[in-house]
Amino acid sequence: MGRGCECLPCDFHLGDVEALIPRAKARFPKLCVLVNSASAYAAAAIAETPRSLLEEQFAVNLFAPFRLTRSFASEIGEGDIVNILDNKIAFNQPAYAAYLLAKKSLGELTRMAALEFAPRIRVNAIAPGVVLPASVRSDDYLAWRHGGIPLARQGELDELGQALDYLLKNRFVAGQTLFVDGGESLKREGRHSENYPGDR
Repeated sequence: MGRGCECLPCDFHLGDVEALIPRAKARFPKLCVLVNSASAYAAAAIAETPRSLLEEQFAVNLFAPFRLTRSFASEIGEGDIVNILDNKIAFNQPAYAAYLLAKKSLGELTRMAALEFAPRIRVNAIAPGVVLPASVRSDDYLAWRHGGIPLARQGELDELGQALDYLLKNRFVAGQTLFVDGGESLKREGRHSENYPGDR
């Protein structure tokens, strides 16, 4: 496609997260977009969440984006940050306590950073719904999930790309979360693997 691409590994749990942005900028001097899309995902209720799981979920889902945002703002003159959340932030699902608390906090970071770094850096977020379900999910489970989505289907990767394109192109949008979930977040709790009545 006539574009440069390079993998720059970084351990978001224990690694030097702040060093990633300078490394990327050294390779791509015109760097102007940060998409915080890495995620750790595990189901566990509050009472069943050990400290190790809590620390892992927050390290990857909140602390790493926080640190990358700070580094990006320091290294880049003007640009955009887009955080990838989860439409679960619209719900209270205790079955995903640590994961969901971290993602809800990332939503708050989106708004806070949008204020702090405006106008030179715009910060927004995308909250996807069912787009890339885990490969272990059964057809029956997926059909059940689709039944809980007002548009009655799962999303496509291109639809997430369109959302990202919109946030990058519309220069008057800041601090917003764009839900790309077929309307599922409008419901009270939402369907998920832990309240599925059948064999997942």
